[in-house]
Amino acid sequence: MALLEARDIVKSFGKLTALNHAALSVGENEFHGLIGPNGSGKSTLMKCVAGAETPTEGAVFFAGQDITAMPPADRARAGMSLKFQITSVLPALTLYDNILLALQAEAPLLALMLSRSRRALHDQVMTMLEQFRLADRAQDAAATLSHGQQQWLEIAMALASRPRLLLLDEPTGGMSLEERRVTGELLQPIKAHCSLVIVEHDLDFIRDICDRLTVLDQGQVLATGTVPEIQGNPKVQEVYLRRA
Repeated sequence: MALLEARDIVKSFGKLTALNHAALSVGENEFHGLIGPNGSGKSTLMKCVAGAETPTEGAVFFAGQDITAMPPADRARAGMSLKFQITSVLPALTLYDNILLALQAEAPLLALMLSRSRRALHDQVMTMLEQFRLADRAQDAAATLSHGQQQWLEIAMALASRPRLLLLDEPTGGMSLEERRVTGELLQPIKAHCSLVIVEHDLDFIRDICDRLTVLDQGQVLATGTVPEIQGNPKVQEVYLRRA
């Protein structure tokens, strides 16, 4: 059974049909990429999976449960975590406190009121910062980080709850080539305990980290398969040449 299944998804905004019977299936410990030209429906499908948008038709299943009408907060509690394009770290707080707040979302209210959680969570905070090569900046304000480092911090925050599925919407946007390379290295270890769905325009980046790809065009699924299968697909080649 797939961890995530989006079945026959239609999403209309008035007369505009952004998704036209699109589908997505992601297995346990799988890195799955969503690619396609601008306006193909990638981010809309991601939002339908995350609960930021409700499909006009179709259904979304997570770990065998129908979550189509489930609020985003309940999806998070079920094991889904999302990072959108725009960085949402708290710039005035330190990196340490940004991670701490993400971890405290799981802490009991009484522990927060008695300030017990900061001491109890210290090792977890530092482990997350070390995992994303930010431990030496732990007491720096998040605002002092480079754009790429802020993206790494937010990915670390999204992983703080140890989700079963992480959704990333264009995480390498605005990064340098070196930052993109490092981002791929930082994501690889999470495959041991977390699946990933990633929307990305950088085809070299997504090819290097993903097991399977789904290609969208004009709201429809053009092809799904392994990276070599997608690279050799004539329909995919035609779409990218047509939009180049």
